[in-house]
Amino acid sequence: MVTNSATSVVTIERFIIEQERLHPHATGDLSSVLYDLALAAKMIASKVRMAGIADVLGETDHENVQGEVQQKLDVISNEILVKALDHGGRLCCMASEEEPDLIPIPDNFNTGPYALLFDPLDGSSNIDVNVPVGTIFSIVRKVSPGSRGEMMDLLQPGLAQVAAGYVIYGSSTMMVYTTGQGAHGFTLDPSIGEFLLSHPNIRTPAHGKFLSVNHSYEAIWNEPVKALMRQYRGLEGKREPMNIRYVGSLVADFHRNLLAGGVFCYPANTRTPRGKLRLLYEANPLAFIVEQAGGRAITGSQRIMEVVPNDLHQRTPLYIGSRDDVDLAERVLAKQAAGAAA
Repeated sequence: MVTNSATSVVTIERFIIEQERLHPHATGDLSSVLYDLALAAKMIASKVRMAGIADVLGETDHENVQGEVQQKLDVISNEILVKALDHGGRLCCMASEEEPDLIPIPDNFNTGPYALLFDPLDGSSNIDVNVPVGTIFSIVRKVSPGSRGEMMDLLQPGLAQVAAGYVIYGSSTMMVYTTGQGAHGFTLDPSIGEFLLSHPNIRTPAHGKFLSVNHSYEAIWNEPVKALMRQYRGLEGKREPMNIRYVGSLVADFHRNLLAGGVFCYPANTRTPRGKLRLLYEANPLAFIVEQAGGRAITGSQRIMEVVPNDLHQRTPLYIGSRDDVDLAERVLAKQAAGAAA
């Protein structure tokens, strides 16, 4: 908590209002989308807390567009987000990692100037063993000419984002978001049902101590990636070895590294040469947040937020976290690639 004084408690609603006042021409539409996301997060948090008691654990009989078997909580979380945001008149369309196509706003509801993209429950395959999971979201401004959203509204580079954030459902439920004015964290107080400002203006350390990577893929990494990992682990060069911490839930790994410092890596490999993580639902929103906190996010050779998407479910390699650690990835991968090409 920022302060022990009850009179100084800042709810997420109060914070959003205060931020909105910094922009005299703001319509309030973006603020309303953020309110609705906070409400949806509370509803999902309630379902996650009931895991193991209510019948929300385990797999369904269906696969999502990624070819992954859907978890029951994936489906529930997806439905909560769609129903919480489709009727407010602030969105022109939505897209979800769990659905193959654009999610239109029903004809009986008004539309608005923004489009929303989200991963409803990142890391859901881990929920049966009580590992933290999360929701990730990205908001862009509508660019198509009609009143209803089109694919062009969703297929925008990360630089077009006006807001992005994530919610982590762990020992506490925390929402972190940015509108380009810094990254700010809010912890849910279950006794009053409110998100309270707990981490204002998050700054990630320039150099981190945690390396988050799945080393079981080492055999199918290319040599530049292997060389980078040797440097991170202190096996080459003069760096202090980083501590390997890998939960396997992107939100959980990213959140720890954002606050404590470190780098999350999901390199391309011979099985997934274009990368594994989703550009629009995972990489772009987290890149926006980490850059606002002083960190970096790259594909290995390009800034994540400069990638122009051509597919709703486009995948990408990802190196994200503390600036110095991502800088090292950029240097080593570029040097190794240049040597291989020579």
